[in-house]
Amino acid sequence: MTLAELKKGEKAIIIKNDEIDLPLKIVEMGCMEGAMVEVIQKNFLSDPIYIKANDSFLIIRKDLASRIYVEKE
Repeated sequence: MTLAELKKGEKAIIIKNDEIDLPLKIVEMGCMEGAMVEVIQKNFLSDPIYIKANDSFLIIRKDLASRIYVEKE
């Protein structure tokens, strides 16, 4: 399952991310393996997605979120 597939309010743990395709800033802000993420808000058509990763709040595009693999807690 990917981060893009989570619904508003769902929490998950990042189990894998495609670090080669992810901007370094996203990884530095908390989107790394083992991090807890929560979907705060999804806009119409789920793009972009507002998330909380550890203690950071981020807004990422759906195509980027689809490269971050998660497991629901």
